[in-house]
Order: sequence, then structure tokens, then C-alpha cells
Amino acid sequence: MQPSPAYRRQSRRAAARRARHARRRALLAAVGVGILVILAVAAFRPTGHRAVGDASPASATRLLPPPPPTGVTIAVYGRLHVASPVNEHVVTAIGYHGAGDDAIAFDPVGRQANAGVATRVFHRIFGGGSGGVAYYQLGGGQGPSTGALDVGAPSGTDVYAPADGTVVGLRDYVLNGRKYGSEIDIQPADEPSVVMSISHIQADPALTVGSQISASTSRIGSVVDLSGAEHLALARYTRDAGNYVEIVLHSAGTVPLR
Repeated sequence: MQPSPAYRRQSRRAAARRARHARRRALLAAVGVGILVILAVAAFRPTGHRAVGDASPASATRLLPPPPPTGVTIAVYGRLHVASPVNEHVVTAIGYHGAGDDAIAFDPVGRQANAGVATRVFHRIFGGGSGGVAYYQLGGGQGPSTGALDVGAPSGTDVYAPADGTVVGLRDYVLNGRKYGSEIDIQPADEPSVVMSISHIQADPALTVGSQISASTSRIGSVVDLSGAEHLALARYTRDAGNYVEIVLHSAGTVPLR
């Protein structure tokens, strides 16, 4: 016996509904897979362009001495805004680590480039942790984890004052019994209760105790090559030897000034 026309129409409608449900389930599954792929790419892809320290290969123009920095703030402490001590386009990387129990912690500006996967996924979805300046948490050292600010740049790069202030100390920087440039102590005009110690540089011969300096304008020296004297943690994130300018804050009463 052949099925009645009504039965055949009902069967076709049921088949059409099953087909629609199957397509809907397939679409939802595809959307779910797409979301997972987006989250995975967001978590593991490189942090991308950063305004300070693009670490790109040197062009012909970058082989010329770079101009003074433009004054981009890379860290703060109270009213003190710390500007990049070298031209922003030659910065190879920025890092933080401990520098002793008496070091005063900086507040980094920007985003941590080597943050954990969960933190990066959270910030990509819900926002936060953004900014033009990328920095790395290097670990190591005693005291606050942001007690020392390392601004990477090739050896020989001109270094400029990271803040307005007065030079209150100037001495040799000694490592394993050998002299490697100078250590310069600056009393910032905006936070006179602290002293900013700058090392891993060769001081400008014109610089003396009492010199008045201006942020991003006054040349205070050049980057010293320490790659053969110690392991430079910043090299893990740069395309060169990992040399850098180190900046540490101390309370004004704890630094031996001379």
C-alpha cells in the first residue's frame, strides 16, 4: 500500500526540521571552535608593536647617532615621571628586577609583555593592561620586583637625563674589582626626598656634582658594554648583547653622595 499524500507531506516536513536542526548544531559548533581559536591566538601571538623599543633591525638612518629622546614617560614614582634616557626608537627592551631591600619600587607605565597566558587572555577580552610601552619582568635580585628599571640600548648610545634635577653624586661603577663606567646620583626636582642612581653608563666629562640637568635634554653619558662582564638578563628579549641603562631609586638619606 502506498503512503497517503498527507503522510508523505508530514514526512517531508519532519525531514526538513531535522535538516534545519542539524545545520543549526553545525553552525553553533563552528562558532564555538572559532571562539577557541581566537582566544588561543590572542594568548600566544606576539605582543605586537610598541611605541618604545621596536627592536627592529637597524636601517641606514639608524646607524647615525640618534637624537635626544622625546620625553616619553616609562615609569613613575609619586610626582616623579621617569622619561626614557635614550631615544625611544633605539630602545631594545625595558625590564624590571629587584635591586636590594632599600630600593624604592617604580610604578611601570604600559603593559607587561611577558605576563602569564591567563592574564593576557583576560586583558584581551575585558580590557586593561594596555599602553604604548611594553616591559618585561626579569626576576632576580632582592627587594621590590620593580626596584631597578633597565632601559636597553646598544653600547655607545647617548644617554640623557630621565628627569629634571641636580647631580649630587658621581663615582666609578665597579664590578668584580673592575671599573665599568660611572654611577650618577641625581636628586629629582619633583621628588627631592629620593635620589635616582643611574649606572651602566660612561659619564659625560662635562658633568660634575652640582650640575643642573633637564629631562630629555641634558646629555649625561653613553651606554657602557657590560656583556663580557656579566650575564645580562635583558638579552633574552633583545636582538643584541642586552646592554642597558639601569635606574634605581633610594631614599635621599641612604645614598653615599660624592
